[in-house]
Amino acid sequence: MSTSPLRHPCPPGACDCRREQLHAPGTDQRILLLTREQEKRLLERLENVESLAQLEHLQKRIFEQLGVRVHIAPGFNEVRSMRGIGIQLDDLPGLCRKTRQAIPAAIRRGLEKRPHIAWDLLNANDLLRDT
Repeated sequence: MSTSPLRHPCPPGACDCRREQLHAPGTDQRILLLTREQEKRLLERLENVESLAQLEHLQKRIFEQLGVRVHIAPGFNEVRSMRGIGIQLDDLPGLCRKTRQAIPAAIRRGLEKRPHIAWDLLNANDLLRDT
């Protein structure tokens, strides 16, 4: 029986991922399936997203396969740039600090490449209904 490769642990003191909490029985260890190579592929896919529907599909797949919820919504203040769009990941034991930063950065780069996705996101949240 072959097992999927697991992500190598971060060097001691270099990350706050709380990986040791995943050793308890009954914990969801899917996040460990995200190896560094697979993370690179995921970031590339997020950066090259073509539509809001594709981005939402990727969000769903990230949750199904890794147990990580990615929340993307307009910020509380006025949205003047991609920085005004809030991208948050649920706090999850085993999720590396660098990955928590890399996923939102890749999504922002994708939105900057294709601003129509950001407009669709704003429209989906009724921010453009009166324009």
